[in-house]
Amino acid sequence: MVEIQKKFIGFSSAALFQILRDGQPRTKAELVDITGLSRSTIQLRIETLLELGLLAPVNDAVSTGGRPSAQVALNPTARVVAAVDFGATQASVAITDLTGVILARTSSKIIIADGPETCLGWMVRTIRSELAALHLKEADLISIGIGLPGPVEHSTGRPSNPPIMPGWDDFDVPGFVNHHLKATVLVDNDVNIMALGEQKFAWPDTENMVFLKASTGIGSGIISSGILQRGAEGIAGDIGHVQIARGHSVPCRCGNSGCLEAMAAGPALAQQLTLAGVNFKGKPIATLSDVVAATKAGELAAIQAVRQAGRDIGEVLTTCVSVLNPSVIAIGGSLALAGEHLLAGVREVVYSRSMPLATEHLTIAQSRAGLDAGIIGASVMAIEYALSIESVDAMAAALES
Repeated sequence: MVEIQKKFIGFSSAALFQILRDGQPRTKAELVDITGLSRSTIQLRIETLLELGLLAPVNDAVSTGGRPSAQVALNPTARVVAAVDFGATQASVAITDLTGVILARTSSKIIIADGPETCLGWMVRTIRSELAALHLKEADLISIGIGLPGPVEHSTGRPSNPPIMPGWDDFDVPGFVNHHLKATVLVDNDVNIMALGEQKFAWPDTENMVFLKASTGIGSGIISSGILQRGAEGIAGDIGHVQIARGHSVPCRCGNSGCLEAMAAGPALAQQLTLAGVNFKGKPIATLSDVVAATKAGELAAIQAVRQAGRDIGEVLTTCVSVLNPSVIAIGGSLALAGEHLLAGVREVVYSRSMPLATEHLTIAQSRAGLDAGIIGASVMAIEYALSIESVDAMAAALES
């Protein structure tokens, strides 16, 4: 008990709240046992959290005689967060409660190359519209999580030389948004938030996983020892620009040649099929959507192209398996909608080229969160901030002042 008491010296309301974030109702007596703090101190901390609305009473505790013991638990509706997922040609905005339940959602065709003011302006208007539809005030919005389809310096929220986002380089995304909405803004690469979303949705007990997005581009999000890995400059997992043997002379939009993305991303496959003269329903296969539709319809040339893309992706993932030793590789993005043909190519190479010990318990599966992975992950990122010790401490300080 002495060791427990030392651990919780100076234990604030925000620190106590971290114990209750899981939503499990607990009595004051249970919290006293967990922390070693006095009942009066626990009572004061709980009163602060109740006043903030972050906790709510739960009156169904099992009684051991006399009155039932009052319990408290996380109040999911105390605040809301906004989750935003920008892709190259579309975007989604959702309002969620503090457990990630989606309360409102809007998706629209938004071209990221139109620039930050246009895209973020649409986002701000959409968030305001959704809050109004839910009869919520802007003050109820505590944080906004945004995923962008390019490298991002997470600490500042500024994109860093994003190849498909003209006008976004070093743009102050949080600063722009805060001119309109007074909530904390967190920004990350879209594949990173998809990794968070996939883990939350489908693999909550998995601490080592790789999420691969195969779409207009190719990238991955890495979770190691339960922590999202961003790297020194925020580009950890940028496997789309790793050179593969088959593409040594093929130019990539990054300026190099032989990149995985130049051979296996959606536009590359569409171009390969177009040059080969392959038609689907009487028309050339010209887009990623065409590739997916043709593959699902059983068009042999499209199936072969997608299967080869899987092999190319597997070539790079084999190195990832050796370096990171994940227990799950989840494949998402629009190209993954082509189904098992992409996965079959990935598995064929990864399982044949990796060390047996590394693949003995390795699962390679299609994303279970699907196209919702980005929205779920953006919500996770925003909630993690909203319920952090720093955030709750700030709310408590504002309450006291």
